[in-house]
Formats: sequence, structure tokens, C-alpha cells
Amino acid sequence: MSLVEHLDELRSRIIVIAVSVTLAGIIGFFLAEPIIELLRAPLPDDQDRLVQLGIGESLGVRLKVALYVGISLSVPVILYQLWRFVTPGLTRRERRFIWPLLASAIALFALGVGLGYLVIPYAVEFLLGLTLPGVDALLRLSDYVSFTLTVMLAFGLAFQFPIVMLLLARVGILSYAFLSRRRRMAVLVIVLFAVIATPGGDPISSAVLSLIMYALFEATLQIMRARQK
Repeated sequence: MSLVEHLDELRSRIIVIAVSVTLAGIIGFFLAEPIIELLRAPLPDDQDRLVQLGIGESLGVRLKVALYVGISLSVPVILYQLWRFVTPGLTRRERRFIWPLLASAIALFALGVGLGYLVIPYAVEFLLGLTLPGVDALLRLSDYVSFTLTVMLAFGLAFQFPIVMLLLARVGILSYAFLSRRRRMAVLVIVLFAVIATPGGDPISSAVLSLIMYALFEATLQIMRARQK
């Protein structure tokens, strides 16, 4: 294929992904209310009321929920389209290697989102515990929903870390020897990603995400080492 043909195929893949995210987002828009109720569950009993400060804030929150749901539900489609785009450049053996990775990526993303949801109560409790004396903690609807969704999506994306490492190792960009000698640098990158990805300056979710990503890093290193042998 020529460069123009590759670009045309890439455009087609992006269109399919965009349509998938849009359709899944429509589902998320109509399921916004039960999703927001689920997100409110981690709040303490005395802080479970959210306030709306703008006339269109609820609409904006519904659209934000729709976007996050659209991306989350479209992860299998996104990964499949990426796989189809790179398939012509892979050998038959490498194509067989991709299918388990795709299934693992989907499972890890779902596991990461679920773990992020379990971390939210501890993060909320810590942040609310820092409320100054004499100050009423009124939680804004849009801020709280953004916080919870971002934490869950950050955990879901972080769990793709091993998949990226294995793919880069498969094409020869990374190796066990290269990564094992740079553990300190890996720790620094992991901590920086965890701090940037988790909102609100919350050390609980950042620390949990850092520990999990490092555990995934070490486990993936051992897989790479076994495959080399």
C-alpha cells in the first residue's frame, strides 16, 4: 500500500472509532442518572448532597458522563481497529500473539476501572478530612463527577501498561535487560504518571495507582524474561 492508501485506511479506522464512541455515548447519556447515583455511593452519609451552581451544569455533567461511558464501552472497538490497522505488517505468528493481548487489554481495563471505583471512598474521605474548621463542605456536581470519572479512567488506562510493554518488546523496542537496568527511572515515570493522572492532588489514589503500576511493571518484566528464554 502507498502512503496515501495507508492514510485513507487510518481515516476509515478513526471514523469507525468515532462512530462507536458516539453510539456508546448516547447510551451513556440516557444512563447518566443511575451512573451518577452509583458515583455518589462512596460519599459519607453527611456529605451525600451535591449542589448545582449553573443553569446548564446538569446538562454538562450528562454529556461528560456520556463521553466517559462512550470511551469505556468502545475500548474493544478501539483496540480491534488498531489491531486491524497494523495487521498487514505482522507475521502469522505475531497475529496469533495479538489476540491474547487484545483480550487481556479489555479485561485489564475493566479491572482497572473497578479498582478505581473502590479507591474513591478512601480518596474522598481523605480530602474531606482536610476541610478547614468552620467551613461547610459543599460538593459541586460537576467537580465531583469529573473527579470520580477521571480516577476510574486513569486506573483503567494505567492497567494497559503491561500490554504496551509487551507490544514494544515484541517489535524489539524494549527488552528485559534494558528495563531491568532502569528500574529507578521506571519508578519515577510511574509516580509522575500517577500524580498527573489522578485529580485533586489526592495522595491516596496516586499512591495506590503507583504501587499497582509498579507491580504490573515487575510482573511484565518477568513475562518478558521468560519469553526471551
